[in-house]
Amino acid sequence: MDDDIICTEKIIADRKTFFLDLKSNARGRVVRITEKVSSNRDRIMVPAEILDDFIAALEDIRKANADQP
Repeated sequence: MDDDIICTEKIIADRKTFFLDLKSNARGRVVRITEKVSSNRDRIMVPAEILDDFIAALEDIRKANADQP
């Protein structure tokens, strides 16, 4: 079974482009995060069932960064 993209977002930052894809396959749903720099790509997969924990961790990091001078 091919992966089906449910939703996708694109973020451009300097020379990097990030793609966030919510995908569904026979094993369930995942968020695939792809970083593209020139012709190089790196990917991570985050199971959809832990998205709340993943986002909460990112929020903690964002807050810590905002607190720094």
